[in-house]
Amino acid sequence: MASFKPTRIPSYPKLGEKVTQDTLYWKNYKTPIQIKEFGAVSKIDFSPLSPYNYAVTASTRIHIYGPYSQEPVKTFTRFKDTAYSAKHRSDGKLMVAGCEDSVVRLFDISGRVALRLFRGHTKAVHLTDFTSDRFRILSGSDDYTCRLWDLPNSVELTSYSEHTDYVRCGTTSKLNPDLFVTGSYDHMVKVFDARTDKSVMTMDHSQPVEDVLLFPSEGLLVSAGGRYVKVWDLLKGGQPLVSLKNHHKTVTCLCLSSSGQRLLSGSLDRHVKVYNTTTYKVVHNFDYAASILSVGLAPDDAALVVGMANGVLSVKHRKSPEEKLQAGGEKRPRRPAYRVFVKGRNYAPKQEDFLVSKPVRMHLQGYDKQLKSFQVSKALDTVLEARIRLKTPEVTVAVMQELRRRGTLKNALAGRDERSLSVLLSFLIG
Repeated sequence: MASFKPTRIPSYPKLGEKVTQDTLYWKNYKTPIQIKEFGAVSKIDFSPLSPYNYAVTASTRIHIYGPYSQEPVKTFTRFKDTAYSAKHRSDGKLMVAGCEDSVVRLFDISGRVALRLFRGHTKAVHLTDFTSDRFRILSGSDDYTCRLWDLPNSVELTSYSEHTDYVRCGTTSKLNPDLFVTGSYDHMVKVFDARTDKSVMTMDHSQPVEDVLLFPSEGLLVSAGGRYVKVWDLLKGGQPLVSLKNHHKTVTCLCLSSSGQRLLSGSLDRHVKVYNTTTYKVVHNFDYAASILSVGLAPDDAALVVGMANGVLSVKHRKSPEEKLQAGGEKRPRRPAYRVFVKGRNYAPKQEDFLVSKPVRMHLQGYDKQLKSFQVSKALDTVLEARIRLKTPEVTVAVMQELRRRGTLKNALAGRDERSLSVLLSFLIG
């Protein structure tokens, strides 16, 4: 009697990942280091000066980390409530931060106590930044206002009340100390000139604005809010250039690579996407374990830091040339033991010896056992289960072809209810 032959499952070639220069570049980071903070990481800001320490704003603290340290080298704790938006000055010596208590604080990087307190806002301050002349501070608050402060005298210079909802983000121009941009939950992105008493440009993002940034040339502005990342041409009066919808949830943060040729966006969908700023196509994607609130890239691209809603800080460092060579080197194949080669070498068979063949027990899958016992309907039910039809659809197709070869496909389909037929049709239609 001939033995039962298992169903032959054909193997199909898989499409390999397309390897590009961007893929090689962004995969050239080590396994991330994870640091647990005291609360959700709302802001990451790198110092503009080497060795590029970075400030992490989380809960009621601001931690300063070295480029390769897993423990903070300095901590600022003089906050009565949640701290927001710690930002370095361009000379790396001062840092400004907002707070839930509506006070803007100025710190010396080498000290711990606030040098200046700027009072005037009536609600939480989520936006702080320095102007490029280093003598003024920009702040934005949940009281719907953004304000400019004189740093040496600790006095308010100007207050703008054009927004009709929380002002949650903004940035200052590096080329013109009088220009700055704010984004609000009223869906508007506004460009202000400190020499005038009102905004000079307004753009409608159509969603609450979570973050904004300027390109190095400052001819283009990027805004993030909702599921959209939008690029605006400031040289054409703020005309929309492109709208990107590659995230599944709210985009919370933006940053640029050192060259300005790659744009990074982080989202509550736990992805960081990298865009080519020429084509605005996604060239790489990073996956994380929790919703992303902040992202920062070192000025030399040597470290990628991501802050998450669960308080985890993920730090990826770029591999050194020596580590690249070590990772690229081929592993030496393991050689079999010496006894494998000499086993049975000295045995001389005799004329009366005979070889006893040991039967090999064949392991059959569930559907093969059912086919062997001619339970064709049950075999079809087995391969239409979700775990098989979704993960290994080639098995489902192979069993259907075997039923057709046997001429029992019609019998296997007979007597089925609407539910089982709908599963079958959805599999066939795809």
